[in-house]
Amino acid sequence: MEIQQKEEPDKLHALPRYAAALWLQLACPITVLMICPKARTAKWASAPIRTSLPGYTLACQVIGPDQIPAVTDPAEAAAHPELAALSVMAHGEHPPVIEAFVAALRHLPDEHAPQYYEYAYRLATKAARYVMERVMETTTWPVYSPFARQHYGKGLEVGRAEGREEGREEGRRRGRAEGEARAVLTVLEARGIAVSDSDRAFISACTDVGLLDEWVRRAATATSAADLFAEES
Repeated sequence: MEIQQKEEPDKLHALPRYAAALWLQLACPITVLMICPKARTAKWASAPIRTSLPGYTLACQVIGPDQIPAVTDPAEAAAHPELAALSVMAHGEHPPVIEAFVAALRHLPDEHAPQYYEYAYRLATKAARYVMERVMETTTWPVYSPFARQHYGKGLEVGRAEGREEGREEGRRRGRAEGEARAVLTVLEARGIAVSDSDRAFISACTDVGLLDEWVRRAATATSAADLFAEES
């Protein structure tokens, strides 16, 4: 199984060799599964890989975002945490997907929940990771792996470590971020684009000024609020 975040032509030469070596070692049929968070990458990975060995063409099985449902029901996410983690990878730019995933972790055994969280975080896009971090900072988090504590305690540690001058700078930064967030919402409203309550809260909570600047630019041409959070292909 390969997690394929982007097109990598060089990998096409290696995969058939890996599959053939595994076939020789195990003496059983081998299937290569490619999990792709982007539809364009999934289409690329679906093409048969021809080799110089006569008669040997590798056709990978591919799972892309079109085959992964957006899991927004916490009960479903708790019943199928593996699917919920994949949903974060493919649809994590939608806050309800993250919220359902985080809520589901509360119902998993303590030794499993951190693993699912960290796995989903590594697979997630930059925008989805930001949503996950915001959820970590604004909820009572029951999972206490070192990785989770890093995100959960980030705001508290910064507040204790920074001095008065840093606090003033932080205040100025947050003020600018709030202004940028209002600008994003204003542009969307002026263009008649509907914004859900969850997306509105997500935009308003963002403190990354660079990301907000990008959202302002995207809002000028977006056809829906989801266009703001989509990663560039």
